[in-house]
Amino acid sequence: MKYVGGLLLLLVFFTFTNCSKGNASNIDAEDARVERKRRFTGNYNREFNDLQDLHMQAAEKNGVMPLSSRDDTTKLKKKLIRLPDELDLYSTYDLTHSIPFLVPSATQLFIDIAHNFRDSLYSKDIPLHKLYLTSVLRTDEDVSKLTKRNINASENSVHRYGTTFDISWKRFEQLVPDTVNEVSPDRLKLVLAQVIYDLKNQDRCYVKHERQQACFHITVR
Repeated sequence: MKYVGGLLLLLVFFTFTNCSKGNASNIDAEDARVERKRRFTGNYNREFNDLQDLHMQAAEKNGVMPLSSRDDTTKLKKKLIRLPDELDLYSTYDLTHSIPFLVPSATQLFIDIAHNFRDSLYSKDIPLHKLYLTSVLRTDEDVSKLTKRNINASENSVHRYGTTFDISWKRFEQLVPDTVNEVSPDRLKLVLAQVIYDLKNQDRCYVKHERQQACFHITVR
């Protein structure tokens, strides 16, 4: 009887183990399917189409009060971080109507995008390129000047809160100039899009694909 009882215990044990392995396999397979679904499809306008209302809600929640002038940034040293003008990860480009200041969470988001973009290029054996940051924090004075120049610019710009930045998807700078191994902007845009898409799916940001301005318009959540 003891022998039979022992066999029964072993049978139960192996049955439970096999079921557990089967369940784990099913979970792994499901995770793999979800991961495949999360790959960027290549449809920029569909995947990056967060409405302005969402950007504004996040900006008002996470950002600073709009500043009247650039001098006001000195009053918010603990709430805003000034980005360096030039780094190996990115370049600032034509910041005539904004200044390189962001709240800490937006700064971290931008740094993560830049680092992940670099890592992705490296893993794909693509020559390393810098991103171009084209718009950051706008004061009321900046917005006023911009609206006079660009009739499509909004006076209630989400850039006024220090939570939002624009990254060009058209212009990149190769870290080590090499005319032999040039990479098309379209391919670099696709790599950048996947990086941003991953962070968007982690609920870290809202993103709008801007065709006219040739940039990804990004607000931290």
